[in-house]
Amino acid sequence: MIGPSDVYHWSKSGMIPSTARRSRWRAMARTVIRRCEKLNTLTDEELTAAGRKLRWEAKAGTPLDKLLIEAYALVRQAARRTLKMEHFEVQVMGAIALFEGHIAEMQTGEGKTLTATMPAFLRALTGSACHVITVNDYLAARDCETMGPVFQKLGLTVGKIVESMEPDERRANYAYDITYGTSKEMGFDFLRDRLRMGASPDEGGPSLRKFVRTLQGGEEPVQRGHYFALIDEADSILIDEARTPLIIGLTQPNDPGTVNLFRWSNRATFQLEPQADYVYEPERRSAWLTDAGCRKVVLMSKPSLMNSMDTERIYGQVEKALTAKHAFMKDRDYVIVDEKVMIVDEGTGRIMDGRKWQDGLHQAIEAKELVPITAATGEAARITVQSFFRNYANLCGMTGTAVPAKRELYKTYKLKVTTIPTNEKCIRRGLPFRVFKSQEAKRVAIGDSIAKLIQEGRCILVGTPSVEASEAVAEILKGRGIDAQILNARYHEREAEIVKDAGQPGRVTIATNMAGRGTDILLTDAVRKSGGLHVIATELHSSKRIDRQLVGRSARQGDPGSFQFFLSLEDELLSCREPKEVARRRKMALGNKAGELGKSWNRYFKKVQRFLEKNHRKQRKNLLKQERFRLEQYENMGLDPYLELTES
Repeated sequence: MIGPSDVYHWSKSGMIPSTARRSRWRAMARTVIRRCEKLNTLTDEELTAAGRKLRWEAKAGTPLDKLLIEAYALVRQAARRTLKMEHFEVQVMGAIALFEGHIAEMQTGEGKTLTATMPAFLRALTGSACHVITVNDYLAARDCETMGPVFQKLGLTVGKIVESMEPDERRANYAYDITYGTSKEMGFDFLRDRLRMGASPDEGGPSLRKFVRTLQGGEEPVQRGHYFALIDEADSILIDEARTPLIIGLTQPNDPGTVNLFRWSNRATFQLEPQADYVYEPERRSAWLTDAGCRKVVLMSKPSLMNSMDTERIYGQVEKALTAKHAFMKDRDYVIVDEKVMIVDEGTGRIMDGRKWQDGLHQAIEAKELVPITAATGEAARITVQSFFRNYANLCGMTGTAVPAKRELYKTYKLKVTTIPTNEKCIRRGLPFRVFKSQEAKRVAIGDSIAKLIQEGRCILVGTPSVEASEAVAEILKGRGIDAQILNARYHEREAEIVKDAGQPGRVTIATNMAGRGTDILLTDAVRKSGGLHVIATELHSSKRIDRQLVGRSARQGDPGSFQFFLSLEDELLSCREPKEVARRRKMALGNKAGELGKSWNRYFKKVQRFLEKNHRKQRKNLLKQERFRLEQYENMGLDPYLELTES
């Protein structure tokens, strides 16, 4: 019987309770498992033949939903033989949800990578392009290598797309039945293919134009269509990454005058007074010159190479320099590698190699850090994450944190969110938040907590929001004689090695968001008996979904585990608020000698986090609105909507 507390989701036939949908999926999952057991008698050759037989049926026109039970049973049997793993009932339920075009919310540690093999195999039977999308190259390569034998056992081919690949290698990997890769790489390949293709209007007008594979020397596109995409960590890719469009830049070499402008604008910021000459808006991460500031900029002495530049351009670059100074921090938003500014992804903590901020902001940061100024970039092609994934005929995803974003996911992508039950009861234990007046007091308390946990034989994961914060915590621990492994953008090449050993007794791992998604810390029996992995979150992130991902590293698959948040009034989260407001709050703070504040301060941090989430939703909404307007405008003019310069 369905009670009033049940969650309802919209479907074509009306409002269907998610409990009813889960009951149907559970019944189907049990049928799959029974069918799988009957396949035990097949030899490996017969199992491969059965997979090929299903492929012939799919290509002959048999609807995939009619083949689902048999296909899923074959995948479960293949996983048992190749990986010594088999899908649990709840994983099969999740796989059915994915085939039906849902976002399946499966808790961390529930085996989403294995779950994905079932819908990927079923969709790939048609011979159309089937893409499994992950959050980074490391996970794409790992999942392809780990799950590849399952598909190969059933007669399918599998490949991967990583950043270092050349076009011919990419083309070969896209030609495989199933291809693993990141949204960034696949999105840029889509744009590069647009640049390779010529466009010719169809008889129906510009909106029905067709694209032919002849242009740019006749080079063939690397992708072969967009039939099916299964997105791992769907909320990270579809929500968090959606604030930044994918842009292929055209290099615009800097003339001496432009380089002088970047350097001079950075120096000019030191002569401008906040509020009087400019206003910085933390919530928008942008700065604006006041009328007084504009007059001061005009009257400043400038290099002779800037004499021919119009004042609007100078004003604009000074504002970019102010934004670089106040809104972008080294070792949080970017790192310096070999005298190059490298962007750090806020959601994953990884270096975004090859990416640059636009409109002179990247060069403003280079001027601020006194490193060589790189060439500015124009736009040759661009697409938003939202528009890219709308190209797929079939779209689905899985994550551990979809429910908080379910309205946005449905409104933007028409994807329904359904929660899948856990295989084992979660016994994760949350300890009370601790709030401190200063970073120093907070880090001392973190050190005390870690020392105590090590004595108990626990392993500890310390989550930090930035490279700088992770290294500061490591220094505190080093002073106590505690050795910690650091996992951040500086040490990303050692990620697999660090994660592999993170479940040992007394092991302390300090990580940015790199350890928040897709990583699985395996515990030793000794750690399990001592209470499991303890997660220490040193700050609230800009989204509570990211916090949930970090916390979800502990207590996976029925293991014990715990977590605790340590916060301070000097946390990076509060940098989005007005400095006067934060200063007033610090003045109000009355703590004990250790600098610890009362529980009532928790509400303030959660309020700021909600404020940031609301702002980010607005940014994504505005970006989507602008993209729709631009696409419509380009179509009406008979231009390729994804290219800036190509005409039909």
